[in-house]
Parts: sequence; structure tokens; C-alpha cells
Amino acid sequence: MMRLLLSPRWMVWHVLTLGAMVACGWLAVWQWQRAGSAMGSALNIGYGLQWPVFAVFFGVMWFRFLRMEIRDLRAAGVGVEPGDPAAPSTDDGDRPAGAVPAPRDVAPEPTADAADATADEPARPSPFTARPAGVTAPRSTDPQLRAYNEELARLSVRHREESTP
Repeated sequence: MMRLLLSPRWMVWHVLTLGAMVACGWLAVWQWQRAGSAMGSALNIGYGLQWPVFAVFFGVMWFRFLRMEIRDLRAAGVGVEPGDPAAPSTDDGDRPAGAVPAPRDVAPEPTADAADATADEPARPSPFTARPAGVTAPRSTDPQLRAYNEELARLSVRHREESTP
């Protein structure tokens, strides 16, 4: 876990989080001082209370992202300590007696069967499609809408025919 905390990517996250928290703290102090001045108002007091909440939010999100990253690494079996209960077992019953075990951070080679299965059919439908997989668009009963869609389809075909050399 210490290697993860000291990685360049996480060092940037540490600096950004601390910078955001310090900036929020400074803004809270500034708003409190402004509220106490002759030109201050209740609005400044509200902002003075709000900025520390933002600072806590940055800290909580940093902690949650760190926990998610550690959980994902443990699930993948990368960078997990040997005594860690979440570490995957390296005992392989069918390995020859003198064989060297494969390192945990190396992914197994994909087989041709697995590659064919993933290329033909995705594991689950993408949430970014226009409609869920296997669902056809409903036919409209409105004659004007149907005529409009047919005209758009004709224009699209004509545009493709004109644009191809």
C-alpha cells in the first residue's frame, strides 16, 4: 500500500487534495473576518461555515478514491502483501515440483477461445447505447412522423450516394 501512496499519480492527488483543503480553509477564515468587519453580513457567516464543509468533502473523497484503488488492486492480486487475507492463493496443485511460480502481477495469457468469445459478444450491453441491446425502436402510428422519418432516410441515402466517389 505504501508503494501506491508514493506513486507519481497519487502524489499528484495528495498535492491537489491538500491544496484544495488549504484553499477552502483560507477562504473560510477570510469569510469569517469579512463577516466581522463593518461591511460584513450574515451571508459571509454562511460562507464561513460552508468552506470547511467543502474542505472535509475533498478529504473524504480522497480517502474514498484511495480505498477504491486499494480494493481494485487487491481484487486483481497486484501489490498485495503476502500475509494479507485478501491476497489470492498462489498454490497451484497441477504445477510440476521444480517449477517457479508465476509472479502475481503478471496477467495470464489469454486463450484463443476467450478472445473469440469476447469479440463475438460483449459481456453485457453498454450503458452508452441509444437503447438497450435487443430492443427495437417502436414503430410510430403517427403518419406525419412516419413520413418525416422516411424523408430523412431518403435524404441520408442520397447524401451518401453523392458524397462517395
